[in-house]
Amino acid sequence: MKTRIISSLVMVPLLAVLYFGGVWLVIAALFISVVGVKEFYDGFNACDIKPSRKIAIAMAIVLYAGYLILGNVPDFLGVWIVVAIMASLVYGWDIKNRGTSDAIATLTGIVYIVLFPYFIVLIDGTKYRQLTWLVLIAAFGADIMAYFTGMAIGKHKMAPNLSPKKTIEGAVGGLIGSALFSALFGYFVMPEIVVKCAIIGAIGGAVSMAGDLTASAFKRQMGIKDYGNLIPGHGGILDRFDSVLFVAPFVYYFSVFVLQ
Repeated sequence: MKTRIISSLVMVPLLAVLYFGGVWLVIAALFISVVGVKEFYDGFNACDIKPSRKIAIAMAIVLYAGYLILGNVPDFLGVWIVVAIMASLVYGWDIKNRGTSDAIATLTGIVYIVLFPYFIVLIDGTKYRQLTWLVLIAAFGADIMAYFTGMAIGKHKMAPNLSPKKTIEGAVGGLIGSALFSALFGYFVMPEIVVKCAIIGAIGGAVSMAGDLTASAFKRQMGIKDYGNLIPGHGGILDRFDSVLFVAPFVYYFSVFVLQ
């Protein structure tokens, strides 16, 4: 527990990054993408699948550099997605040394680890840039409250094959906690949309749990406990941000289709 608490202090600079946003947030998202790709693909290597780290990192650099140069241009993102798909498929051409699974794993990493964090950057570029905080509040709020609720009253397993310690009671507590934390944030920071902040928290909490379980499913298939050991007591970057990766796209599109 002491190690986890000390390691959590490493996350403090992230708060400064969210506060200042802009280029600092772009750099942070790129860092998470590059380190996350390494961890994710190392997991695939453990089960004899060989995705292309070079393609994924190149696509990450192009994506975030493109944002700094062009801003949020939908056509650029569309072209980037098409190129990512093509590059991943072309990677599978070397049929003597690679298989279809290598190409699919490459594309999965690009979408999951590179594209998903990009939505935090996109949120920062909207008039509701404060919602970048809700991405973390929804994800970490649900995680924290699910943990303590599960410890206190958890009895019924939610997904025993993926994460044996998670309970239905804990999940309900996580959703309530995420909604309450998000509502409090809205009350003090964005009072004009406080109800919608609570909705983001409730749905975002559920989305974050889906992200957490997805990461657990990958780790089970890969035969690993953690994606890495970069953060003592927490594992790797992906072990800390797996739920955040799912929440970011949800919050962005909620802001686009509901708040605009």
